[in-house]
Amino acid sequence: METSSPFTPRSPQALAISRLFVLNLVIAALIFLLVTGLIIYIAYRFRGRPGQPEPRQIAGNRRLEIAWTVAPALVLVVVFSLTLVAMRTADPPVGQQKPDLVVVGHQWWWEVQYPKSGAITANEIHIPTGKPLLVQLESADVVHNFWIPQLGPKRDMVPGKTNYIWMEADKPGAYGGACSEYCGVQHAWMRLLAIAQPQAEFDAWQQQQLRGAPAAAGGDVAQGAKLFQQMTCVNCHAISGTGAQARVAPDLTHVASRQTLAAGLLQNTPANLTSWLADPQALKPGSFMPNLQLSASDVRALVAYMETLK
Repeated sequence: METSSPFTPRSPQALAISRLFVLNLVIAALIFLLVTGLIIYIAYRFRGRPGQPEPRQIAGNRRLEIAWTVAPALVLVVVFSLTLVAMRTADPPVGQQKPDLVVVGHQWWWEVQYPKSGAITANEIHIPTGKPLLVQLESADVVHNFWIPQLGPKRDMVPGKTNYIWMEADKPGAYGGACSEYCGVQHAWMRLLAIAQPQAEFDAWQQQQLRGAPAAAGGDVAQGAKLFQQMTCVNCHAISGTGAQARVAPDLTHVASRQTLAAGLLQNTPANLTSWLADPQALKPGSFMPNLQLSASDVRALVAYMETLK
């Protein structure tokens, strides 16, 4: 699966924005070189010399004034026209289309819903390649901003307001994103991963996400499942197929299948999950995941149970 530079566009929307940016950069560079060159030439050509009289004063030059008014105006017209084209490509009208995904920003994680299938995940968006998807953006608390640079423009997520954005990936790959609007103490660790897959792989992933959690087999796994239900975990998290149905924090039904923990803070490994459960505030201070003062045996049991949630 491809992992490329965040500056490499991988969708028609991102490519339109990139081309417009490069064009504006080239135009600005040419204007800078022209103005700088003229200043250097004039400073040298018309520099004062010993014994020279005062230079003749020129009240105006109509042709020159028309030229430096019309030329910038033409440049602005060209840039404005190309901007409209790029906007149309990157942000076409939504019309009456229903969203393919709903992404809700929370402090400090992402809830991802697939309305057509009912699948729910967190901090990872799986999409099929070569297909434009309409994403509905919402916020559960403060202003966030959804941005996956390689796949399209950024868009604010405002409490009480619904925004939309189009997202598409040309090639399979893992594309990093983040909240780009300061939203509190852990804004820097509100990361997002978009995973583009061939249609068949995406369909298989979505079907897997619709399955409930497997029954706890015994030993530490069974003890971890019991602890999860008895402790305050059930007040925040959901695990499909169990009594845990809260939606305050990330859905954990398939947490072991995700690449990261805590919205991109840690790679999803048993060792990192152990550290996270033992003391989340040490790793992500200010997050709403409390330190439950778990014993080492309780942490081991919960990790064993959560590792079965794939």
